[in-house]
Amino acid sequence: MKISARNVIKGTVVEVVKGATTSHVRIDIGNAVITSAITNEAVDELKLAKGKTAYAVVKASDVMVGVD
Repeated sequence: MKISARNVIKGTVVEVVKGATTSHVRIDIGNAVITSAITNEAVDELKLAKGKTAYAVVKASDVMVGVD
């Protein structure tokens, strides 16, 4: 797999929760868990399931920061 994004983080799928049209996929990257919202169709095409190796690919134009 070759992609232009530079933030590619390998991990293990720990949970896939399907909704009506969108799934929440949680990927354990070792020191944290990243959650992504993707279509149910994408989950099926990628055959995502608990225990499978997957990559979190982060490509963002903005980063928001908040404080208490």
